[in-house]
Amino acid sequence: MNRNDDKTHAPESSIFENQNIAEPPLSAPSDPQRVLATHVAELEEQLATLRNDYLRALADSQNAQARADRRIEQNTKYAVANFVKDLITVADNLGRALQHVPSEARSNDDLLNGLATGVEMTEKALLTLMERHGLHRLDALDQPFDPNLHQAVQEIENRAVPNGTVVQVLQDGYSLYDRLVRPAMVVVSRGGPKRQMAQEQPLAQDSVADQSSTGSHADSNLDSREL
Repeated sequence: MNRNDDKTHAPESSIFENQNIAEPPLSAPSDPQRVLATHVAELEEQLATLRNDYLRALADSQNAQARADRRIEQNTKYAVANFVKDLITVADNLGRALQHVPSEARSNDDLLNGLATGVEMTEKALLTLMERHGLHRLDALDQPFDPNLHQAVQEIENRAVPNGTVVQVLQDGYSLYDRLVRPAMVVVSRGGPKRQMAQEQPLAQDSVADQSSTGSHADSNLDSREL
């Protein structure tokens, strides 16, 4: 029985010996330098992102601060706008008072002359004080009409000045720094030459003179050739 048992078990052992059982491959060890380089690249990318976020936040903060400073400056400069309008009315009344005093009456009456002189000094001091605080009177007389600064209440025929020239100021205009407080009420001329044509006319005359001179030179050259 032992021999038979050996014979029966022999084929089984041979089968297991002939089978090739594949073992799972071992994982290759990771390269430390490659891992370190990858980690450094990730950190540099994060650093660049944080730097950009910081610069953007810093720029936004600086812009907000600049806007706040400009707003504070404008509020400080134009906070007296309503007071300035009332102050302009006082200057207008002083000017009207002087306009209603004839020069002949001042020369004949010393008391009236002294009173008018005091009003003139008061008006001058008031205008100086206004200019010191940024309030300026507009110079409108003999200037081209500007709808941004002037308010035309009348047009008169005047061919002696270019068309659209301020020939009379009925009420002075004022500006507070670079902001218009009140436009000047003016009388504008019409019927005169256009301002651009008046400025370009001398150039046109010069060009005509040059052409005539060149023509005369050409004629003289032709005459000399004929001679």
